[in-house]
Amino acid sequence: MKTMRLSILILLLISTFFPLRVLAQDHTQWGLPDGATMRLGKGRLQGNIVFSPDSTLLAVASSIGIWIYDGYTGKALNLLTTQTGGISSVAFSPDGKTLASSSSAEFYLWNIESGEHKATLTGHTRDITSIAFSPDGKTLATGGDWKDKTVRLWDIETGTLRSTLIGHTDGILSVAFSPDGKTLASGAEYDDNTVRLWDVATGTLKSTLSGHVDGVESIAFSPDGKTLASCSRRRDSAVWLWDVSNGALKTTLSGHVDGVHSVAFSPDGSVLASGSEDGTVCLWNVASASYKTTLVTHTGSVSSVAFSPDGQTFASSSSDSTVILWDTANFEQRTTITGHTSGFSSIAFSPDGRRLVSGSWDRTVRLWDTTTGNNSTTLTGHIGPIESVAFSPDGRTVASSGGISVINGWFVDDYTVRLWDAATGTHKMTLIGHKDRIFDIEFSPDGKILASGSEDKNVCLWDVGTGNHLATLFGHKNSVYNVAFSPDGNTLASGGRGAIYLWDVANRQQKVSLTGYIGGTWALAFSPDGRTLASSGTDSDVHLWDVATGEHQIALTGHTDRITSVAFSPDGKTLASSSSWKDRTVRLWDPVSGAHKSTLTVYANTVQSVIFSPDGRTLATAGSGGIILLWRLGTTEELPLLEADVNGDGVEDIQDLVLVAANFGQTGPNTADVNDDGVVDAADLIKVAAALDNAAAAPSAVMLNVKNVQQWLTQAQQLDLTDVTLQRGIHFLEQLLGTLVPTETALLPNYPNPLNPETWIPYQLAAPANVVLRIYSTNGPLVRTLALGHQSAGIYQDRSRAVYWDGKNELGEPVASGIYFYTLSAGKFTATRRMVIRK
Repeated sequence: MKTMRLSILILLLISTFFPLRVLAQDHTQWGLPDGATMRLGKGRLQGNIVFSPDSTLLAVASSIGIWIYDGYTGKALNLLTTQTGGISSVAFSPDGKTLASSSSAEFYLWNIESGEHKATLTGHTRDITSIAFSPDGKTLATGGDWKDKTVRLWDIETGTLRSTLIGHTDGILSVAFSPDGKTLASGAEYDDNTVRLWDVATGTLKSTLSGHVDGVESIAFSPDGKTLASCSRRRDSAVWLWDVSNGALKTTLSGHVDGVHSVAFSPDGSVLASGSEDGTVCLWNVASASYKTTLVTHTGSVSSVAFSPDGQTFASSSSDSTVILWDTANFEQRTTITGHTSGFSSIAFSPDGRRLVSGSWDRTVRLWDTTTGNNSTTLTGHIGPIESVAFSPDGRTVASSGGISVINGWFVDDYTVRLWDAATGTHKMTLIGHKDRIFDIEFSPDGKILASGSEDKNVCLWDVGTGNHLATLFGHKNSVYNVAFSPDGNTLASGGRGAIYLWDVANRQQKVSLTGYIGGTWALAFSPDGRTLASSGTDSDVHLWDVATGEHQIALTGHTDRITSVAFSPDGKTLASSSSWKDRTVRLWDPVSGAHKSTLTVYANTVQSVIFSPDGRTLATAGSGGIILLWRLGTTEELPLLEADVNGDGVEDIQDLVLVAANFGQTGPNTADVNDDGVVDAADLIKVAAALDNAAAAPSAVMLNVKNVQQWLTQAQQLDLTDVTLQRGIHFLEQLLGTLVPTETALLPNYPNPLNPETWIPYQLAAPANVVLRIYSTNGPLVRTLALGHQSAGIYQDRSRAVYWDGKNELGEPVASGIYFYTLSAGKFTATRRMVIRK
């Protein structure tokens, strides 16, 4: 009876606070390929950015699809993907109901409201580089690449090709309609370098605008249609303004120091913005053709710029993987959209599997939480792209190696290995000795030695504790792409162009050269028992070698492009291999029989790295698309069933309980319906709670007490979960806690902590009392007194009931950063806790 009353109470609470409806997902789960469970990163920015006609949405082209953001706040709203590859261009229809995107030789039409894929149109012989809607929304223009060289006009209603405009002698980089829809402009690649103006009705060429010395990457009509702006990449740092009526050059705007990638007029036509390879955005006064100001925030080239149609927001995207939204009133930065990443070269799991380190082409090393998908730490210091990363066996150190980068047209060398503290992210030391980029690094099983292979044809061994160079292993006649220690640490394998060598680590001598296969070696991996070495190269096969004899055992065939990475599962029963851009798959093999077990299709460009988690349950893949995918492996017979693992991340934890709470009252198929009775209710919450508590006895409603709910809520709040679904789950736990009567008075941890500048301080009362909260600085003086008056018994946990402090003293002045103490007095009860202000 008590259980029934509690269930009824909870259901009444749900009906009040949580009306039934479909809840939003975490964006790490959006648009995943079949079999993948989580995505780390949002993919590489590529192509353009564009606002919806009502300015509420911003569409961003990426390597995995189209990200839809709130046009004012920058919040991620949706991901549109067909799983066929990256997006080169996006455009909204004038009524804002349809979005068009191009990928390879196809373009897609999307329903913006539902996010559904409406149609796929084909006709170009090669990749489509640019698309644009006519002002009346009836026609779509598309431009083809250097093997196509055509501009095509499509009827949107029927999906049929209306006309093909032929005349350019190289690929099309940009297309744009005039405001009246009568003229189409197209800009071409560097073997053409022209802008052509076409009559839309007849398809005839009106005029050719010549003068650029490189490909015309972006064009834009002024709102009155009288002026056309164009820009060119690499060898041309000016913005060109043309008279549309006669095709004459009006003027050029100079100010950038490198090629210009994008131009855009403000809605009123008074301002022209240009984004450059030099990392800046220049703003120009159109009437006077004069320079206004420069926006210098991006750390990479600015690839696309756009004004919102209402004129309130300006957006810029960059190779630094950010999109910045600016307030046009003063061109101050409003918000930065983060989470996008350039291509990944290497990934590695921490020994406990809870973190993953990645190396990226944008010169950063990132640490990821494999449970939440959050990028917890970003390590910077390399001046070149990251070639390889590795975790030390004790999980305390991360190693990364550098390569060659081009910055403002200059080659910059980074031939170093850096060691980082994995807990704090601080730089520990730099290992210098190689004379060319370092393709691969690996720790020895005991963590004392780091091996590195380089384009300078050498393998180096380093003392991890001191950073001293121990030895250089000579013998390779070409670049060394890979190094791998045997599980016992006695043997080191190195491979590159032309040979695979096995070295005795103790005496630094070459033991054997593996022959019988001619070609470059792109990847190496020892089996867990150390008896087999897997290698891959340029022939699209995986080769298995007997380590003791050096004999070639078998070739695993099936990939259609070169193999980029190989990895054994911890139990040695599965071998994974990843392939390059023509294949883009990961294949799983039985290393004993050589049989193909299954294929994972990744889609988003080349897979550069594949690794197993230490427990063997998860496979991680990463590559040029700028995302890391986590794949759940094994069958229910091979892996223990985690019934309370609601989010499918392989762990039964507080997030599973929060997801059950977020879906409370939902009926029908639902992963939060743990007991499969057709409704998410108190029984499911209790079952997950029992799993968290590792309860040996049958789950019971007794578990829904103040102490337990308080503990779950505190844990959830400390995770700083931002997903809408999880926030609703936290809110439910807060409401649930408020219905329970505590057995003791307590002062609870404030949140957030550290804070800047405000915080909420929760507490609970077992009996009514006068409540006063006092805040003290670390050296004792009273900072603020908050008298709450007489309070009833209950839980004061959520933001509407907890004590609120705005970070100010009694005079209303903001207090300084530092440690502070807060004391709660309630009748005879007194307790003190600590909090930190970090500004």
